[in-house]
Amino acid sequence: MVGARGTTLTFTVTHAERDGGGVCLRLAGELDLSSAGALNTEIDRLAEGGQRHLLLDLTELTFCDSTGIAAFVRGDNLAAARGGWLRLYGATGRVDRVLQITGLADVLRYQPDTADPRSPSAR
Repeated sequence: MVGARGTTLTFTVTHAERDGGGVCLRLAGELDLSSAGALNTEIDRLAEGGQRHLLLDLTELTFCDSTGIAAFVRGDNLAAARGGWLRLYGATGRVDRVLQITGLADVLRYQPDTADPRSPSAR
């Protein structure tokens, strides 16, 4: 995808194991129709590997459309079916606004500044 000034906009998802269990996925770039499949694939792979607690760091996510929102909901449903959860944190700007407007902030217990999913506010 090419941005307004000719720069290439990409989406990346990386992950790291968290002390005490669970995984933190770091999303960067634009989460939309062309990139949501990569997030779904990574969530599926982690779930199949036994991960039930997924924390998504949205600090570097610059855009999220309805397909991205659907990927978050799908991931939460997959984790919940296995007795776990998916939580979001760190969104700013437009991404934060989308989470608030859609109500997903409440559904996924989004905490803008909470990076620890085991904290009382994140459960």
